Amino acid sequence: MPPFTFATTPTIVFGAGKAGEIGAIAAASLGPRVLVVTDRGLVAAGLLAPVLASLAAAGLAAAVHDAVEADPKEATVLAAADTARAHGATGVIGFGGGSSMDVAKLAALLAMGRERLADIYGIGNAKGPRLPLMLVPTTAGTGSEVTPISIVTTGEIEKKGVVAPVLLPDVALLDPDLTLGLPAPVTAATGVDAMVHAIEAYTSGSANNNPVSRALALEALRLLGRLLRAAVARGGDREARAGMLLGSMLAGQAFANSPVAAVHALAYPIGGIHHVPHGLSNALVLTEVLRFNAAHAPGYADLAPALFPETAGLAPAARARALVDGLAALCREVGLPPRLRDVGIPESGLDLLAGEAMKQTRLLVNNPRPITLADARAIYGAAW
Repeated sequence: MPPFTFATTPTIVFGAGKAGEIGAIAAASLGPRVLVVTDRGLVAAGLLAPVLASLAAAGLAAAVHDAVEADPKEATVLAAADTARAHGATGVIGFGGGSSMDVAKLAALLAMGRERLADIYGIGNAKGPRLPLMLVPTTAGTGSEVTPISIVTTGEIEKKGVVAPVLLPDVALLDPDLTLGLPAPVTAATGVDAMVHAIEAYTSGSANNNPVSRALALEALRLLGRLLRAAVARGGDREARAGMLLGSMLAGQAFANSPVAAVHALAYPIGGIHHVPHGLSNALVLTEVLRFNAAHAPGYADLAPALFPETAGLAPAARARALVDGLAALCREVGLPPRLRDVGIPESGLDLLAGEAMKQTRLLVNNPRPITLADARAIYGAAW
Protein backbone atom coordinates (compact mmCIF):
# COMPACT_ATOMS: atom_id res chain seq x y z
CA MET A 1 0.00 0.00 0.00
CA PRO A 2 1.47 3.40 -0.95
CA PRO A 3 2.11 5.88 1.87
CA PHE A 4 -0.46 8.61 2.41
CA THR A 5 -1.39 11.44 4.77
CA PHE A 6 -4.87 12.04 6.12
CA ALA A 7 -5.76 15.19 8.05
CA THR A 8 -9.10 16.57 9.17
CA THR A 9 -10.70 19.00 11.60
CA PRO A 10 -9.71 17.78 15.07
CA THR A 11 -13.06 18.40 16.81
CA ILE A 12 -16.43 17.77 15.16
CA VAL A 13 -19.63 18.56 17.06
CA PHE A 14 -22.74 17.16 15.36
CA GLY A 15 -26.37 17.20 16.39
CA ALA A 16 -29.73 18.92 16.14
CA GLY A 17 -29.78 22.01 18.33
CA LYS A 18 -26.02 22.14 18.81
CA ALA A 19 -25.88 25.71 17.47
CA GLY A 20 -27.53 26.71 20.74
CA GLU A 21 -24.39 25.55 22.55
CA ILE A 22 -22.02 27.59 20.41
CA GLY A 23 -21.28 30.03 23.23
CA ALA A 24 -19.91 27.38 25.57
CA ILE A 25 -17.95 25.71 22.78
CA ALA A 26 -16.50 29.02 21.59
CA ALA A 27 -15.58 30.09 25.11
CA ALA A 28 -13.43 26.98 25.46
CA SER A 29 -11.71 27.29 22.09
CA LEU A 30 -11.81 30.82 20.65
CA GLY A 31 -11.15 33.20 23.53
CA PRO A 32 -13.17 36.19 24.77
CA ARG A 33 -13.47 38.27 21.57
CA VAL A 34 -15.00 36.58 18.54
CA LEU A 35 -15.53 37.70 14.95
CA VAL A 36 -18.49 36.05 13.19
CA VAL A 37 -18.12 35.95 9.40
CA THR A 38 -21.41 35.46 7.55
CA ASP A 39 -23.69 36.92 4.87
CA ARG A 40 -26.59 39.35 5.06
CA GLY A 41 -29.11 36.78 3.88
CA LEU A 42 -28.56 34.63 6.96
CA VAL A 43 -28.78 37.68 9.19
CA ALA A 44 -32.07 38.70 7.56
CA ALA A 45 -33.41 35.16 7.91
CA GLY A 46 -32.84 35.30 11.66
CA LEU A 47 -30.43 32.35 11.78
CA LEU A 48 -27.64 34.37 13.35
CA ALA A 49 -29.62 35.86 16.27
CA PRO A 50 -29.61 32.71 18.46
CA VAL A 51 -25.90 32.27 17.81
CA LEU A 52 -25.15 35.81 18.96
CA ALA A 53 -27.36 35.31 22.01
CA SER A 54 -25.48 32.15 22.93
CA LEU A 55 -22.14 33.91 22.55
CA ALA A 56 -23.33 36.80 24.73
CA ALA A 57 -24.66 34.41 27.37
CA ALA A 58 -21.22 32.84 27.55
CA GLY A 59 -19.67 36.27 28.15
CA LEU A 60 -18.04 36.62 24.74
CA ALA A 61 -17.78 39.92 22.89
CA ALA A 62 -18.84 39.25 19.31
CA ALA A 63 -18.50 41.40 16.20
CA VAL A 64 -20.25 40.49 12.95
CA HIS A 65 -18.80 40.81 9.45
CA ASP A 66 -21.78 40.07 7.20
CA ALA A 67 -20.52 41.33 3.85
CA VAL A 68 -19.67 37.93 2.30
CA GLU A 69 -21.02 37.39 -1.20
CA ALA A 70 -21.14 34.32 -3.42
CA ASP A 71 -17.76 33.63 -5.02
CA PRO A 72 -16.07 36.05 -2.60
CA LYS A 73 -13.55 38.50 -3.96
CA GLU A 74 -10.15 39.37 -2.56
CA ALA A 75 -11.50 42.66 -1.19
CA THR A 76 -14.09 40.73 0.84
CA VAL A 77 -11.39 38.58 2.41
CA LEU A 78 -9.18 41.56 3.23
CA ALA A 79 -12.12 43.48 4.73
CA ALA A 80 -12.95 40.55 7.01
CA ALA A 81 -9.34 40.37 8.19
CA ASP A 82 -9.39 44.11 8.86
CA THR A 83 -12.57 43.71 10.92
CA ALA A 84 -10.94 40.94 12.95
CA ARG A 85 -7.97 43.15 13.75
CA ALA A 86 -10.15 46.17 14.58
CA HIS A 87 -12.21 44.04 16.98
CA GLY A 88 -9.12 42.57 18.60
CA ALA A 89 -10.51 39.15 17.79
CA THR A 90 -9.12 36.19 19.69
CA GLY A 91 -11.03 33.76 17.46
CA VAL A 92 -13.17 33.57 14.34
CA ILE A 93 -16.46 31.80 13.55
CA GLY A 94 -17.46 31.17 9.95
CA PHE A 95 -21.26 30.82 9.81
CA GLY A 96 -22.94 30.03 6.51
CA GLY A 97 -22.24 28.36 3.21
CA GLY A 98 -18.91 27.68 1.61
CA SER A 99 -18.22 31.33 0.84
CA SER A 100 -18.57 32.47 4.45
CA MET A 101 -16.48 29.59 5.74
CA ASP A 102 -13.78 30.19 3.14
CA VAL A 103 -13.59 33.89 4.02
CA ALA A 104 -13.46 33.04 7.73
CA LYS A 105 -10.49 30.74 7.18
CA LEU A 106 -8.49 33.43 5.47
CA ALA A 107 -9.61 36.17 7.89
CA ALA A 108 -8.31 34.06 10.80
CA LEU A 109 -5.00 33.67 8.97
CA LEU A 110 -4.50 37.18 7.62
CA ALA A 111 -5.60 38.91 10.83
CA MET A 112 -2.27 37.85 12.32
CA GLY A 113 -0.55 40.24 9.92
CA ARG A 114 2.26 37.87 8.97
CA GLU A 115 1.20 36.86 5.45
CA ARG A 116 -0.22 38.60 2.38
CA LEU A 117 -3.11 37.10 0.42
CA ALA A 118 -1.27 37.61 -2.87
CA ASP A 119 1.60 35.43 -1.63
CA ILE A 120 -0.33 32.37 -0.42
CA TYR A 121 -2.31 31.15 -3.43
CA GLY A 122 -1.47 27.60 -4.37
CA ILE A 123 -0.64 24.54 -2.32
CA GLY A 124 1.30 24.81 0.94
CA ASN A 125 2.21 28.49 0.71
CA ALA A 126 0.20 29.61 3.74
CA LYS A 127 2.16 28.80 6.88
CA GLY A 128 0.34 30.55 9.72
CA PRO A 129 -0.15 30.99 12.56
CA ARG A 130 -3.83 31.90 12.53
CA LEU A 131 -6.48 32.78 15.07
CA PRO A 132 -8.51 29.92 16.56
CA LEU A 133 -11.28 29.01 14.13
CA MET A 134 -14.74 27.40 14.27
CA LEU A 135 -16.83 26.72 11.17
CA VAL A 136 -20.61 26.24 11.19
CA PRO A 137 -22.19 25.19 7.86
CA THR A 138 -25.77 26.18 7.04
CA THR A 139 -25.93 24.17 3.80
CA ALA A 140 -25.13 20.53 3.09
CA GLY A 141 -22.74 20.69 0.18
CA THR A 142 -19.34 22.31 0.39
CA GLY A 143 -17.76 20.35 3.25
CA SER A 144 -15.59 23.41 3.82
CA GLU A 145 -15.78 22.86 7.58
CA VAL A 146 -13.36 19.94 7.20
CA THR A 147 -11.12 21.09 4.34
CA PRO A 148 -7.85 23.04 4.27
CA ILE A 149 -9.01 24.98 1.21
CA SER A 150 -10.31 28.48 0.57
CA ILE A 151 -11.43 29.67 -2.87
CA VAL A 152 -11.22 33.34 -3.84
CA THR A 153 -12.29 35.19 -6.99
CA THR A 154 -9.30 37.17 -8.24
CA GLY A 155 -9.69 39.96 -10.75
CA GLU A 156 -12.98 39.78 -12.61
CA ILE A 157 -13.51 36.08 -13.26
CA GLU A 158 -10.64 33.80 -12.23
CA LYS A 159 -10.82 31.70 -9.08
CA LYS A 160 -7.73 30.73 -7.13
CA GLY A 161 -7.32 28.46 -4.14
CA VAL A 162 -5.33 28.75 -0.95
CA VAL A 163 -4.60 25.19 0.17
CA ALA A 164 -2.67 24.56 3.36
CA PRO A 165 -3.07 22.50 6.56
CA VAL A 166 -3.24 25.68 8.65
CA LEU A 167 -6.69 26.40 7.15
CA LEU A 168 -8.27 23.34 8.77
CA PRO A 169 -10.43 24.76 11.56
CA ASP A 170 -10.13 23.77 15.18
CA VAL A 171 -13.84 22.98 15.52
CA ALA A 172 -16.60 22.12 13.06
CA LEU A 173 -20.10 22.49 14.48
CA LEU A 174 -22.81 20.83 12.39
CA ASP A 175 -26.42 21.42 13.36
CA PRO A 176 -28.92 20.00 10.83
CA ASP A 177 -31.60 22.32 12.19
CA LEU A 178 -29.73 25.20 10.53
CA THR A 179 -30.52 23.63 7.16
CA LEU A 180 -34.25 23.12 7.74
CA GLY A 181 -36.31 24.95 5.17
CA LEU A 182 -33.39 25.56 2.84
CA PRO A 183 -35.01 26.19 -0.58
CA ALA A 184 -35.33 23.14 -2.82
CA PRO A 185 -33.07 24.50 -5.62
CA VAL A 186 -30.29 25.25 -3.12
CA THR A 187 -30.75 21.87 -1.44
CA ALA A 188 -30.50 20.12 -4.80
CA ALA A 189 -27.46 22.04 -6.04
CA THR A 190 -25.48 21.76 -2.81
CA GLY A 191 -26.37 18.09 -2.49
CA VAL A 192 -25.05 17.34 -5.96
CA ASP A 193 -21.95 19.39 -5.11
CA ALA A 194 -21.30 17.02 -2.19
CA MET A 195 -21.77 14.03 -4.50
CA VAL A 196 -19.19 15.49 -6.88
CA HIS A 197 -16.74 15.83 -4.00
CA ALA A 198 -17.14 12.16 -3.16
CA ILE A 199 -16.94 10.96 -6.78
CA GLU A 200 -13.86 13.00 -7.61
CA ALA A 201 -12.14 12.10 -4.34
CA TYR A 202 -12.69 8.38 -4.91
CA THR A 203 -11.25 8.49 -8.44
CA SER A 204 -8.66 11.25 -7.95
CA GLY A 205 -5.35 10.87 -9.72
CA SER A 206 -3.60 12.42 -6.73
CA ALA A 207 -0.68 10.49 -5.29
CA ASN A 208 -2.43 10.90 -1.94
CA ASN A 209 -5.59 9.06 -3.03
CA ASN A 210 -5.98 6.78 -0.04
CA PRO A 211 -8.23 4.10 1.45
CA VAL A 212 -9.57 6.39 4.19
CA SER A 213 -10.79 8.95 1.65
CA ARG A 214 -12.29 6.24 -0.52
CA ALA A 215 -14.19 4.70 2.40
CA LEU A 216 -15.54 8.11 3.40
CA ALA A 217 -16.52 8.87 -0.19
CA LEU A 218 -18.50 5.65 -0.50
CA GLU A 219 -20.38 6.25 2.75
CA ALA A 220 -21.04 9.85 1.73
CA LEU A 221 -22.57 8.71 -1.56
CA ARG A 222 -24.75 6.13 0.19
CA LEU A 223 -26.18 8.83 2.45
CA LEU A 224 -26.54 11.49 -0.23
CA GLY A 225 -28.05 9.15 -2.80
CA ARG A 226 -30.60 7.83 -0.32
CA LEU A 227 -31.67 11.19 1.12
CA LEU A 228 -31.30 13.92 -1.51
CA ARG A 229 -34.76 13.45 -3.01
CA ALA A 230 -36.38 13.58 0.43
CA ALA A 231 -34.45 16.68 1.45
CA VAL A 232 -35.48 18.45 -1.75
CA ALA A 233 -39.12 17.39 -1.54
CA ARG A 234 -39.57 17.94 2.22
CA GLY A 235 -37.51 20.84 3.51
CA GLY A 236 -38.45 20.11 7.12
CA ASP A 237 -37.46 16.42 7.08
CA ARG A 238 -34.98 16.33 9.96
CA GLU A 239 -33.71 12.83 9.20
CA ALA A 240 -32.98 13.76 5.59
CA ARG A 241 -31.36 17.03 6.58
CA ALA A 242 -29.13 15.34 9.16
CA GLY A 243 -28.03 12.66 6.72
CA MET A 244 -27.29 15.21 4.00
CA LEU A 245 -25.19 17.31 6.38
CA LEU A 246 -23.27 14.25 7.53
CA GLY A 247 -22.77 13.05 3.96
CA SER A 248 -21.49 16.46 2.92
CA MET A 249 -18.98 16.44 5.76
CA LEU A 250 -17.75 12.92 4.94
CA ALA A 251 -17.30 13.92 1.30
CA GLY A 252 -15.41 16.99 2.48
CA GLN A 253 -13.07 14.87 4.56
CA ALA A 254 -12.51 12.66 1.52
CA PHE A 255 -11.62 15.37 -1.00
CA ALA A 256 -9.62 17.36 1.54
CA ASN A 257 -7.10 14.53 1.35
CA SER A 258 -7.73 13.10 -2.14
CA PRO A 259 -8.35 16.25 -4.18
CA VAL A 260 -11.06 16.96 -6.73
CA ALA A 261 -10.45 17.22 -10.45
CA ALA A 262 -11.96 18.24 -13.80
CA VAL A 263 -15.60 18.68 -12.76
CA HIS A 264 -14.52 21.46 -10.41
CA ALA A 265 -11.98 22.83 -12.88
CA LEU A 266 -14.68 23.26 -15.51
CA ALA A 267 -17.25 24.50 -12.99
CA TYR A 268 -15.17 27.37 -11.62
CA PRO A 269 -15.28 29.52 -14.78
CA ILE A 270 -19.04 29.05 -15.00
CA GLY A 271 -19.36 30.64 -11.57
CA GLY A 272 -16.67 33.24 -12.10
CA ILE A 273 -17.90 34.48 -15.47
CA HIS A 274 -21.65 33.86 -15.33
CA HIS A 275 -22.25 33.94 -11.55
CA VAL A 276 -23.93 30.56 -11.50
CA PRO A 277 -23.87 29.08 -7.95
CA HIS A 278 -21.02 26.64 -7.42
CA GLY A 279 -23.12 23.52 -6.82
CA LEU A 280 -25.18 24.13 -9.94
CA SER A 281 -22.01 24.85 -11.94
CA ASN A 282 -20.73 21.42 -10.95
CA ALA A 283 -24.01 19.76 -11.87
CA LEU A 284 -24.04 21.36 -15.32
CA VAL A 285 -20.74 19.75 -16.37
CA LEU A 286 -20.82 16.64 -14.17
CA THR A 287 -22.18 14.01 -16.53
CA GLU A 288 -20.17 15.14 -19.56
CA VAL A 289 -16.91 15.09 -17.58
CA LEU A 290 -17.78 11.62 -16.30
CA ARG A 291 -18.49 10.43 -19.86
CA PHE A 292 -15.11 11.79 -20.93
CA ASN A 293 -13.37 10.00 -18.04
CA ALA A 294 -15.33 6.75 -17.95
CA ALA A 295 -12.93 4.46 -19.80
CA HIS A 296 -10.03 5.76 -17.68
CA ALA A 297 -11.74 5.67 -14.26
CA PRO A 298 -12.49 2.08 -13.19
CA GLY A 299 -13.59 3.45 -9.83
CA TYR A 300 -16.86 4.63 -11.39
CA ALA A 301 -18.00 1.01 -11.38
CA ASP A 302 -17.39 0.86 -7.62
CA LEU A 303 -19.36 4.05 -7.03
CA ALA A 304 -22.50 3.16 -8.96
CA PRO A 305 -24.00 0.76 -6.36
CA ALA A 306 -23.44 3.31 -3.58
CA LEU A 307 -25.73 5.77 -5.37
CA PHE A 308 -27.89 3.33 -7.29
CA PRO A 309 -28.06 -0.04 -5.45
CA GLU A 310 -29.96 -1.67 -8.31
CA THR A 311 -26.75 -1.55 -10.42
CA ALA A 312 -24.83 -3.92 -8.12
CA GLY A 313 -25.28 -6.98 -10.35
CA LEU A 314 -24.13 -5.34 -13.57
CA ALA A 315 -20.75 -5.81 -15.23
CA PRO A 316 -18.18 -3.09 -14.41
CA ALA A 317 -18.53 -1.21 -17.70
CA ALA A 318 -22.30 -1.26 -17.41
CA ARG A 319 -22.10 0.01 -13.82
CA ALA A 320 -19.94 2.93 -14.93
CA ARG A 321 -22.43 3.83 -17.67
CA ALA A 322 -25.28 3.49 -15.18
CA LEU A 323 -23.51 5.93 -12.83
CA VAL A 324 -23.32 8.60 -15.51
CA ASP A 325 -26.86 8.09 -16.77
CA GLY A 326 -28.26 7.82 -13.26
CA LEU A 327 -26.66 11.09 -12.17
CA ALA A 328 -28.04 12.87 -15.22
CA ALA A 329 -31.52 11.57 -14.39
CA LEU A 330 -31.14 12.45 -10.70
CA CYS A 331 -30.16 16.05 -11.49
CA ARG A 332 -33.27 16.39 -13.65
CA GLU A 333 -35.44 14.74 -10.99
CA VAL A 334 -34.43 17.24 -8.30
CA GLY A 335 -35.11 20.14 -10.64
CA LEU A 336 -31.65 21.30 -11.68
CA PRO A 337 -31.32 22.89 -15.13
CA PRO A 338 -29.74 20.25 -17.40
CA ARG A 339 -27.88 22.39 -19.96
CA LEU A 340 -25.54 25.36 -19.94
CA ARG A 341 -27.95 27.19 -22.24
CA ASP A 342 -30.64 26.83 -19.57
CA VAL A 343 -28.73 29.19 -17.25
CA GLY A 344 -28.15 31.79 -19.96
CA ILE A 345 -24.67 30.82 -21.13
CA PRO A 346 -24.33 31.52 -24.87
CA GLU A 347 -22.62 29.07 -27.18
CA SER A 348 -20.30 31.91 -28.19
CA GLY A 349 -18.94 31.95 -24.63
CA LEU A 350 -17.71 28.36 -24.55
CA ASP A 351 -14.23 29.17 -25.86
CA LEU A 352 -13.69 31.58 -22.98
CA LEU A 353 -14.88 28.98 -20.48
CA ALA A 354 -12.46 26.41 -21.89
CA GLY A 355 -9.53 28.80 -21.73
CA GLU A 356 -10.27 29.73 -18.15
CA ALA A 357 -10.76 26.10 -17.11
CA MET A 358 -7.27 25.23 -18.35
CA LYS A 359 -5.86 27.66 -15.78
CA GLN A 360 -7.09 25.34 -13.01
CA THR A 361 -3.95 23.21 -13.10
CA ARG A 362 -4.21 22.48 -9.35
CA LEU A 363 -7.36 20.50 -10.13
CA LEU A 364 -6.80 19.19 -13.64
CA VAL A 365 -3.69 17.30 -12.54
CA ASN A 366 -5.95 15.06 -10.44
CA ASN A 367 -8.26 14.05 -13.28
CA PRO A 368 -8.19 10.33 -14.22
CA ARG A 369 -7.71 11.32 -17.87
CA PRO A 370 -5.59 14.23 -19.13
CA ILE A 371 -7.63 17.11 -20.51
CA THR A 372 -6.49 19.41 -23.32
CA LEU A 373 -7.98 22.75 -24.30
CA ALA A 374 -9.80 21.02 -27.16
CA ASP A 375 -11.17 18.41 -24.73
CA ALA A 376 -12.45 21.11 -22.37
CA ARG A 377 -14.15 22.93 -25.24
CA ALA A 378 -15.75 19.67 -26.39
CA ILE A 379 -17.06 18.92 -22.90
CA TYR A 380 -18.61 22.36 -22.63
CA GLY A 381 -20.10 21.89 -26.09
CA ALA A 382 -21.67 18.60 -25.09
CA ALA A 383 -23.04 20.21 -21.90
CA TRP A 384 -24.44 23.18 -23.81
